[in-house]
Amino acid sequence: MELVIGRVAKSHGIKGEVVVEVRTDDPDDRFAAGNVLRGRRPRSDAAPAKYTVDAVREHSGRLLLRLNGIDDKTAADQLRGILFVVESTDLPPSEDPDEFYDHELEGLTVILTDGSVVGTVREVLHSAAGELLSIRPSSDTTPGAAARAEILVPFVAAIVTSVSLADKTIEIDPPEGLLDPE
Repeated sequence: MELVIGRVAKSHGIKGEVVVEVRTDDPDDRFAAGNVLRGRRPRSDAAPAKYTVDAVREHSGRLLLRLNGIDDKTAADQLRGILFVVESTDLPPSEDPDEFYDHELEGLTVILTDGSVVGTVREVLHSAAGELLSIRPSSDTTPGAAARAEILVPFVAAIVTSVSLADKTIEIDPPEGLLDPE
């Protein structure tokens, strides 16, 4: 399974730099000078192309990369939308039992402390306020689920009481009103 670690947002300047929106917790390691990145177009079945990082610097909360062979604005413009990816099998296991990769949480069943099913984790959203679980409600057990496309639940210890990768479940104890239809 491929995991996205960054996306080329646009070119920057006239010397071929690209602006990368980072989607990894370890950008210093992933985008270090000399690293070879695998990049592909969204929704493409083509094999990822390889890009070697010549230089990297931070700029306005994003990274500016200079890639080997991308020497001008025209070449950099051609990379707009490229997704930099890694294989999930290439990731080291987390050393902290309370830390998870996004792909480990996606697809897990979310249950309440009484065992009733809330829904399934569609994706983990990263916001300035922290991580949110985007949950597709179960129409069988969640009131008003038919009217809601998703439920957003903060991924914090005060609400998420346990995560079991073995059982493929996330147990939550939400505050009153969090799951109520709007």
